[in-house]
Parts: sequence; structure tokens; C-alpha cells
Amino acid sequence: MTSKLKPIADRGSLIYTQNLKLTQLSKSGRIEEAVKVFDSMPSRNTVTYNSMISAYAKNGRITEARRLFDQMPFKNLVSWNTMISGYSHNDSLSEAAKLFETMPKRDQFSWTLMITCYARNRELVAARRLFDQMPVRSSVCYNAMIAGYAKVGMFEDAVRLLHETPCPDLVSWNSVLAGYTQNQEMGLGVKFFEGMPERDVISWNLVVDGFVRVNDLDSAWEFFERIPDRNVVSWVTMLNGYARSGRIVEARRLFDRMPERNVVSWNAMIAGYVQSLEIEEAFKLFTEMPERNSVSWTTMINGYVRVEKLKEARELLNKMPFKNVAAQTAMISGYVQSMRMDEALKIFEETSTRDVVCWNTMISGYAQCRRMDEAMKLFKRMPRKDVVSWNTMIAGYAQEGQMDKAMEIFKHTRERNVVSWNSMVSGFAQNGFYSDALKHFVLMRKEGKKPDWSTYACSLSACANLAALQVGMQLHLLLLRSGHADDLFAGNALITMYSRCGRISTARQVFDEMKNEDIISWNSLIAGYALNGYGKEAISFFREMEIAGLCPDEVTFVGVLSACSHAGLIDEGLDLFDSMTRRYSILPVAEHYACTVDLLGRAGRLEAAYELVKQMPVKHNAGIWGALLGACKIYKNPDLANFAAEKLFELEPHKTSNYVLLSNIHAEAGRWDVVERVRVLMKEKGVQKQPGCSWIEIRNMVCAFFSDDPMQPRNAEVCLVLKAVSGQMRSIGWSYDSSLLDCS
Repeated sequence: MTSKLKPIADRGSLIYTQNLKLTQLSKSGRIEEAVKVFDSMPSRNTVTYNSMISAYAKNGRITEARRLFDQMPFKNLVSWNTMISGYSHNDSLSEAAKLFETMPKRDQFSWTLMITCYARNRELVAARRLFDQMPVRSSVCYNAMIAGYAKVGMFEDAVRLLHETPCPDLVSWNSVLAGYTQNQEMGLGVKFFEGMPERDVISWNLVVDGFVRVNDLDSAWEFFERIPDRNVVSWVTMLNGYARSGRIVEARRLFDRMPERNVVSWNAMIAGYVQSLEIEEAFKLFTEMPERNSVSWTTMINGYVRVEKLKEARELLNKMPFKNVAAQTAMISGYVQSMRMDEALKIFEETSTRDVVCWNTMISGYAQCRRMDEAMKLFKRMPRKDVVSWNTMIAGYAQEGQMDKAMEIFKHTRERNVVSWNSMVSGFAQNGFYSDALKHFVLMRKEGKKPDWSTYACSLSACANLAALQVGMQLHLLLLRSGHADDLFAGNALITMYSRCGRISTARQVFDEMKNEDIISWNSLIAGYALNGYGKEAISFFREMEIAGLCPDEVTFVGVLSACSHAGLIDEGLDLFDSMTRRYSILPVAEHYACTVDLLGRAGRLEAAYELVKQMPVKHNAGIWGALLGACKIYKNPDLANFAAEKLFELEPHKTSNYVLLSNIHAEAGRWDVVERVRVLMKEKGVQKQPGCSWIEIRNMVCAFFSDDPMQPRNAEVCLVLKAVSGQMRSIGWSYDSSLLDCS
């Protein structure tokens, strides 16, 4: 009899040992090894299945966990609870709820688990409904409900339920206290703490942690010193406070004083050094650690990545005894930041268990490198996408100018947040689709999403480019009501909008009312003065900027030189151009030379402009030759115009306006043979005249009009008005290019 029972006992012992190994592998994140152990087992019991389901769920492989759950030959109550816990762990609340409803039998843990799941996801109405349905409530269930209320700041409900609890324990009281401290309500938290009937070390630690969260380290230290019996969490909480605030010397002093150190305290100190970019000190401490966990390795790898020591980071990753997704993602991020996408992909493919952050890091890298085809391939492969994944793809296509593909992704995004909308608004604005940018601003508000400073800045930029003053003024009012009126970026966008709409005095008023202006604010207003022909005001404002102690940059000089050019301030402009290098040590770039060429050209000094172009040490661009060609038009110099145009045709072979301008110069000189040659050249290069486009605001809507659109409503009436206006212009001596008026 004994000999028959021995194989059964041995088999039971083997299953027990393998089940224990499964649990250990699951805890360390070594899921593939756990799968191999499970597959190799000759026989399995319910515990085996439950351990494997838990391993899958904890490592984000919830689909495989459910498949295994459905295959189980026999399920016990633990199996059902493990699966619900897995769904809860993976934020699959609806699936957890469905499974809970189909359970053949429930215990108190099942009810508490589901209530906790609802509470964690802030579904407190559903949580309370289950709580009220419970046949018998335990203190654990009360505490789950109290913690749920406290977590979302529903303190009155939490306290009311606390007093309704039959026998509230310290966990109940600490749950409310944790709500106050985690929501940074330290005044109410301390008052509640002082009124607690009893306190333990957890209560004290919660208060210290609360003050650390609000960065009041003096108060945190005061409570830390009052703790009657500190534990290692007390020390680590205070240590974290100093380390995260950059007070690394005080953090190290506290670390050295600790009566006992666990791996968390070592990790906190290393993280402090990493945050302060003292990587050598961090590594020194890393080598001294008596034991390391995955966080230790990941923190150190991330430290090397932050200081761009990718070789050292990779060496450390290779030495890591059990690689986890966080460490591998940190390494991928380092390669992504250095645009080394092939090496990033190699690490990505080696990562056995990828989480959503790992996928997003890789997709974002491809998007930043403008490799959207590879980004889309990964995006399609991604098993579980979050809102960041969708937003990354929208922004990537928008950055590439592929707004049709960005729109397609946007339409299929189930959960749109402010970033989703901002990606569309900014994408349209940056790619010249200004009306669409404003349209999406309106749609965003209709969907109930609140625009932030970025939305307003991009929408105001669209108004500036359309010169849509009325819409811009409405946005200004909305901005004032939104609470983002003091935002620097939105303020700068307002200055630009009013400047481009010809309201330079309002732009100056916005500038004067700004609490904290920066160099962009000053540059925006200088550019506004230049655009509106206020050259002297631009120079005066430039002097104010110097008095205010701000050092001008390259953009400042583009603005002020442009202002001098438009206002005909030749001497002032040349003096400013000369002072760039002499006084401010700023080497002129092509844009500065273009402004100066334009300045000389407008003054009729074509030879001087041409000499400057020949002698300039920077590479010529279209702006320089365009300025010279424009001056040739004003002062009728067809020979120099030919030379400038040839250079322009090399740089911009398909830009219509260059050919038209050269043709008009020769037409005015009566050189019709050259005019014909220019037209032939346009045909040879496939250059077509683009229809003119104008915008106008009608009842707060921006309408676009194209010069060659015969289907435009009331087109004939528009042409009649244009002809009448042109007749009046001729009668008072104004000349214009009649070829621009095409109403045939």
C-alpha cells in the first residue's frame, strides 16, 4: 500500500515545487521561463493553472491569461478571483465586471476585489452599488470603499462612511488620511491626523509623504523627527524628498545615517544622483549595493542614457541578470534620442514582454526620424494601443505634412484628449491649412474638450496668417476667460496676430500687459512694427530691449533690419547690420544679408547691393536673390534682373512668381522677345501660374476666394466692382498691373 502511495506523493511534491517556481518566475517578470516550466509539466493541478494565469496577467498578457482560464478542466473560487484580479491589474474594468456577473459562487474576497477594481478606476457609483448589495460586509470592504472616496477627494463621503463602519480600525483612518495627503490637502490632512484616536508609523509616514509631495521639506522633516518609532519607509520617504528636490547632499547625509537600508533606499539614493546627473557617484553606489533588483539596474541604465553614454548603458544592459521591459525601454529611448533607430529596433525585437510604453517609445522614434512607414507598421502590430500611441501617429503625419493621413488616424481615435486635438490644430496651422485649424478649434470645443495654451497659440497663429482680426479678437476673449491669459506662448501669439492684422497699438498693449515677457515677445513686436512700416518705432523698441537688459539674437536683427528696409532708414539699417558682429558678436546669416540687400535695393543702390551679395561669406539663398530681383523691378534694371533670376531659377525652379516678376521687368523695358523666352522657359520646366487666393471674414467665418474659380458665387458682380475700382484708380493717377485683373 505504501509503495503505491509513494509515486503519488512524489508527483505531488514535484507539482508543488514547480508551482513554487512558477510563482517566483512570475514575480521577477521572467514570463518566458514560466511558460517553459508550465509547458514541460507532465501533470498540472488547479494551483498550477492559477499561478500561470497570474503570471500572464501580471506581465500584461491578459489575452493569454483568459485563454488559459477558459481551458481549465476545473475552476475553483481562487481561479475566478485570480482572473478578475488580472483584468483589474490590466485596467480591463468592463471584462472584470462581466466575469464577476457570471461567477457561479462568490466569497467576500470576490466582492471586495470588484469594489476595489471599481474604486481604483474612479467608478464610485458602481462601487457603491455593489457595496450596498453585499450580503455581509467586512472591514476590508468598508476600507476599500473609504479609500475609493478619499482617493478622488470625496472627503465628506469618506468620513461619513468611516463613522458608519461598525468597528473602524487603523486602516480605515489611514485610508482617509492617505486621501488628504495624496491630494495635497495638507491643512485638512494634519487636522485629521491630530484628531485620530490612535496612530501608527503608517499614519506618520503618510503625513511626511504628503509634505514631500507639496515640496515642503521643512515640515516633512519636522514630522519625521517626531515619529516615535521610525521604520525603513520613514527614512526612504524623507530620503526621496531630498533626492527629488535636488538636495543631494542632505539626501546622502540621511542615507548614511539610516540604521538599516533595504534595496528601495539604495535605489532612491542612486535615483537622486541620476536626477542630479552625478552619474559617477550613482555608479559607485550601484557597485556597493549588497543586492540589486530590476529597479537598480534600470535606474543606472537610465542614468547613462540621460548623459548620452550609450555604450556604458548597453554594457550594463548586457550584464543585467534578468532583463525587464523597463530597462530595455530605457535603452531603446537612448538610441531613439540619438536617432540610432536600427540599434533601437534590435533591442525592441529582443524584448520578450513589451508594454505600451515600450511600443510607444519605438513608434515615437520612427515618427521623430520622419520614418512614418516604419512607424505605421509597428502601430498596426501593436496589440494594445493607448491614447499616446494614436497621438504619436497623428503628430508624426502632421509633422510630415501628410494631413490627410493624420486626419484618418484622428477619425479612428476612440479616446481623444487635448493633445489629440492640438496635434490636428497645430498640424493644419504649420502646413498652411489655416481655415482647417480654426475649424478644428471650434469642433474641439463642441466635443467638450477645453483648449489649453497650445490650442490658443496655434489658433491665433492661424488667425495671424489669415489676417482674420474678428476671429482673433474672439479667441482673445476666450483666452481671457480660460485662465490661460498669462501664458507666455499664448501672449506671444496674440502679439503676432494683432501685428499681422494691422493692429500694432493693440499688439503693444498686449506686450505691456504681459507679466513675464521673453525674447520671443520682444522679437514678435519688433517684427510687427516692421510689417506695418513703423521703422523708427521698431528701432526705438529695440533700444528699449537693450535698456531692459535683454541681449538681441539673430531673429531680433532680422526684424529690425526688415523694419529699416520697409521704412527706408538706410543709414540706421546699415549701422545695425555692422553692429551685429562688432557689438553683439552675432555672425550674420543669409536672412540678415537678404534684409540688407533689400534695404540697399529699395534705396536704389543696386550696385552696392550686388557687391554685398558677391562678397558675403554665407551660402546664398532664394531670399537674397529675390530681394535683388525685386529691387531690379522697382529701379528698372533688366540686365541685373537676368543674373538674379538665373540664380533664383536654380534654387526655386518651380516657383511661378520668380518667372512672372522677370517677365514683367522685361515687359516694362519693351523687351518682348525676352518676355516670350521666359514664357517658353516656364513651359519647358512645367511651371504653371497659380491662381491668386484671398481670405475675408464674413460673419465670423473665414472664406477663401480663388482668382480662377468661375463657380464662385456672385463672380460677375465681383469683377464689375473690381473694374469700377480700377477705373477710379486710373482717374487719380494710380498705376497697377492690369494682367492681375483677369475677369474674362
